[in-house]
Amino acid sequence: MTDLTAITSALEAQAIELPSWAFGNSGTRFKVFGSPGTPRDPFEKISDAAQVNRYTGLSPSVALHIPWDLVASYADLRKHAEDNGVRLGTINSNTFQDDDYKLGSVTHSDPKIRQKAIDHHFQCIDVMNETGSRDLKIWLADGTNYPGQDDIRARQDRLADSLAKIYERVGEDQRLVLEYKFFEPAFYHTDVPDWGTSYAHTAALGDRAFVCLDTGHHAPGTNIEFIVAQLLRLGKLGSFDFNSRFYADDDLIVGAADPFQLFRILYEVIRGGGYANPDVAFMLDQCHNIEKKIPGQIRSVLNVQEMTARALLVDTEALKKAQACGDVLGANGILMDAFYTDVRPGLAAWRESRGLPGDPMKAYAASGYQEKIEADRVGGTQAGWGA
Repeated sequence: MTDLTAITSALEAQAIELPSWAFGNSGTRFKVFGSPGTPRDPFEKISDAAQVNRYTGLSPSVALHIPWDLVASYADLRKHAEDNGVRLGTINSNTFQDDDYKLGSVTHSDPKIRQKAIDHHFQCIDVMNETGSRDLKIWLADGTNYPGQDDIRARQDRLADSLAKIYERVGEDQRLVLEYKFFEPAFYHTDVPDWGTSYAHTAALGDRAFVCLDTGHHAPGTNIEFIVAQLLRLGKLGSFDFNSRFYADDDLIVGAADPFQLFRILYEVIRGGGYANPDVAFMLDQCHNIEKKIPGQIRSVLNVQEMTARALLVDTEALKKAQACGDVLGANGILMDAFYTDVRPGLAAWRESRGLPGDPMKAYAASGYQEKIEADRVGGTQAGWGA
């Protein structure tokens, strides 16, 4: 069993925020699938998210999505979270499920529609003030499907103006985090398609604006760890949305398609000072459309923990020496040695030493919680995309 003593203090600092929507029904663009035990309101979503933290110790906060997580009292929701051993985290806006936004939201040519989208973000900031959340995360579906459909330069101007108005409302202890996605639902061009566009806009806004990197939002073959390194170097990496994909934005369990890529990303996070750094938030962003939600999230955070442990085991001094003398194969071998290290037995023993189950997946399955919620949550409307 690999000795993890040298890295356990670093592992203790790991925190991965869970998204409330991952516990609701989700699916593909063709269908959203229902499943027994799905939460019917934000309170039940929080209860389920707390189970992940209970068995892993890795997920102390839950991100909310507005309007999916609108409630009458955020003080009550906040207390419910705290009673379950977690806290409320990032607030995510939604300007992609309203008919008015068919041709754009904050980039729309109609100033009334742009103002409607801006007002929605003001509403999100009001929620942040009630929940004590730090980050407002913005992902935009804005873009066009055909050349000539709209003036792409004018849309950038409108985007900059709208973001400036939203940023002005963000509190001194709050942040605006702008996500990017190179395609979908717009197919000709997306208004925030890449890290450079997000960086350009957040740099213009100010010191409290950052870039969110979703690991599924890149063209095939993109060197994501280079983007991570660059954004850390520029001081603009605000958060991650961790997931995995085989073809496009599949939103699968993180590490499912390419564990080595996850390892490489986490190595650059650690190398660049982004690990256990309060300025860089880790969050999952996944659609558990055929698997059960809670164990799906448990599996994901464990995958991140395992690859983090491997990345922390890289012999950085030996690597620097190999790099300095141009030892190409030696340097690569040092990274590969860490990647191929089986840290699972060591992590299991370390969890048990902290009063956590060595096998969180097995412990959750034996807890009876899944059977209980499937029996209890009968009637009402299941939460999901748009609910």
